[in-house]
Amino acid sequence: MSTTPLPRSHSHTPASGKHQPVTTYRLQLTPDFNFDDVCTVVPYLKKLGVTDVFFSPILQAAPGSLHGYDVVDHDKISVDLGGLSGFERASAAIHDAGMHLVVDVVPNHMAVPTPLYHNRAMWSVLRDGDQSPYAHWFDIDLAEDGDGLLLPVLGQRIGRVLAAGELTLDTMVVPGFEGEGPMPILRYFDHVFPVRSGTESLPLVDLLKRQFYRLAYWRVANEELNYRRFFDIDTLAAIRVEREDVFRASHALILELMDRGLIDSLRIDHPDGLADPREYFRHLHHATGGAWIVAEKILEGDEQLPDDWPCSGTTGYDALSRIQGLFTEPAGIGPLTQLYGEISGSTDSVATTELAAKRQIVSTSLYAEIHRLGSIIADVCHSDVRLRDHTFRRILEVVSELVVHMPRYRAYVIPGERPSSEDESIIRSAAQHARLHLDEDSQETLDIVVDLLLGNEIGSAGRTLEVPRLEAIVRFQQVCGAVMAKGVEDTTFYRYTALLSANEVGGSPHHMVTSLDDFHNWQSYMHHAWPVSGVVTSTHDTKRGEDVRAHISALTQFPTEWTELVHQLRTLLKDQRPAELHGQFENLIWQTIIGTWTADGPISPERLEAYLLKAAREQKLWTTWTEQDSTGEQAMIDYAMAIIQNPESLEALAEFWEKIQPAVRANILGMCVLHLTIVGVPDIYQGAEVTQNSLVDPDNRRPVDFTSLLTQLSELDTLGLPSNPNIDEEKLWVTSRLARMRRDYPVIASANTGYRALPVSTGHAIAFARTIDEKPFVTTLATRSLGLLHNSDHTVVLPDGQWENVLTGDEIAGGIQSLVDVTGRFPVAVLVKKA
Repeated sequence: MSTTPLPRSHSHTPASGKHQPVTTYRLQLTPDFNFDDVCTVVPYLKKLGVTDVFFSPILQAAPGSLHGYDVVDHDKISVDLGGLSGFERASAAIHDAGMHLVVDVVPNHMAVPTPLYHNRAMWSVLRDGDQSPYAHWFDIDLAEDGDGLLLPVLGQRIGRVLAAGELTLDTMVVPGFEGEGPMPILRYFDHVFPVRSGTESLPLVDLLKRQFYRLAYWRVANEELNYRRFFDIDTLAAIRVEREDVFRASHALILELMDRGLIDSLRIDHPDGLADPREYFRHLHHATGGAWIVAEKILEGDEQLPDDWPCSGTTGYDALSRIQGLFTEPAGIGPLTQLYGEISGSTDSVATTELAAKRQIVSTSLYAEIHRLGSIIADVCHSDVRLRDHTFRRILEVVSELVVHMPRYRAYVIPGERPSSEDESIIRSAAQHARLHLDEDSQETLDIVVDLLLGNEIGSAGRTLEVPRLEAIVRFQQVCGAVMAKGVEDTTFYRYTALLSANEVGGSPHHMVTSLDDFHNWQSYMHHAWPVSGVVTSTHDTKRGEDVRAHISALTQFPTEWTELVHQLRTLLKDQRPAELHGQFENLIWQTIIGTWTADGPISPERLEAYLLKAAREQKLWTTWTEQDSTGEQAMIDYAMAIIQNPESLEALAEFWEKIQPAVRANILGMCVLHLTIVGVPDIYQGAEVTQNSLVDPDNRRPVDFTSLLTQLSELDTLGLPSNPNIDEEKLWVTSRLARMRRDYPVIASANTGYRALPVSTGHAIAFARTIDEKPFVTTLATRSLGLLHNSDHTVVLPDGQWENVLTGDEIAGGIQSLVDVTGRFPVAVLVKKA
């Protein structure tokens, strides 16, 4: 059939003449895998079938950065990765191979590095104050009578630092400012700070008072921090990219490289942290001439990306959660939740757990941000005689309650504009829930705060456009996103551990399962609204790789057997189990171990220990990053090691793992074919074309053996799939065949290719067709809950015509066909219409 459809214009696709990615492949660049290393893997990526290579951030990052999100210089390509010349070589190699390049952009923040001079913009501001050309880049109060930027870097309180002589005045030629010759600086161990001109001759104590910054004990940060951070990370300071000059300066190099044809498309990191994401995307859309741009935006539940954002969609976490939910068996949720309750002793719901976690965050690691927002609103009220009886204490209480009850990362109220009905509804709904936790006086304050945050006229007339009121609207929304990220992703997900595969970025234990109807309806919506949005199943930020989640979600098909096994092994190891080990965390240990199991046995002790320590501290119940219970941590690690080293435990876990492998295989391959055939642009995370038992970063950023992958792929291409392949060979086979199919039919990643659900006789399978001008040309079939699919008589209704299975080469006719006849040797099938 013809694959040249009638054109369908769409506001969320690249402009005419701009490149449209078809299949992207994410590479994590590091000093040990740099631009020149990329050149060596280009032939493999070309052979795999991807159309676009996707780079993690490429601008100069802080010393020792292994991820690139801690940018220090927007004018320079990372010298650690190979600099501009290295990037040009990598881009040329990619384009010469007929592929294109997507680059990750960090618009929201910059690093506060050690030494500080690596960030020339911040060094300039902290030395020269409002005389610096970067004075308006950061959210800093540079008033003469203010404290300036708080730098919480001291190991003890400043009085002790001074008494110990740890802070000294020195001179040096500062890197990046060599033309200015030697200049006075302050030293504190590895830290170097600028000295304000004219203060270098003052006594040290007086000198410190006169700087545009305040050195402080590191524990002060959570209580008094006076700059906007990336979540609660003190070393990442937000920049005011909403200012046109800051936008131009911070994006100049990236846009120049796009103009030169070295970069084709962009991924935008965390736009929810921006003052006005819509305006940012408008600027970027205009500056790039309408390139393919996707936003790393977390959508909660049925939330939709704002339609007035001029971009191509999200990076794909909304797809991840729905694909994951599709391969989760509803009948198993209850028994697994019961097991979780038995082990943990907790009867708290997800909502209760989440609320407690958010309350902890707003009173600890993000208290400074909440306090700052409360102070802005309190100043607004105090300056208006009609509002001044609403005290700071009441306002702080109200703001805290309102933030913790926000059900999404944020609303998008634009200062000076009437809020949309949806945005107003979200904030008023949060207020309604917050009201239940406030007394009568605070409820009255709540009404005032809500009106201020919606931009309504409240108090004295004619004041709605005053700067503090507008600032409060923006700050509230930025704080909401930070509290959601830290309270839910980085706390609740480590506490409510009934089913860890649901606790994923973009997902939620609120929504563990996706029904077939919900999935089909969502796909129809995506075709009409966001046809070339991103689709991911693993990323550098996921809590667990897709194959780990495939193992854990398979437990929902074997809840009775899993429950019996855990009870059996807990009895076996009762003497090794610490009495004080929190039950919620113990359940996480069991699911993590089975989720990362392979044919070679359990995950390595070193990787398991590193992950469990991070998870325990993120849980924030009995140990934290700042208040570590080293005795409890060691006891927990010893118990986990006993589980994976006791011979009886090892044998029992290995037997159970073997039992669930057919279901796990169906999950892995099912998620793979949906990833590569549903509406949108799939991104393959590095190495995920074979199975990976990766956990949260940095575990998922381990080096990839591309030489081995190329060898495996070449053997498959030469010899075909072995008669008894392992799951790695099968996943690589499926991924490469489908990536090449996409390359042959690039129209699949366009607004022209529709989606149609196909009838199946069982709920344990999903089938759909991708269509051109309403005519199917690709059909996908995947079985799910294979452990429960005992009847081989089920059927699927294929569209009319002759079809070829991309995975097997088999041909089959349209009409009513047996599932097993369509799938053949796999639990999945992808069929292409024969001409």
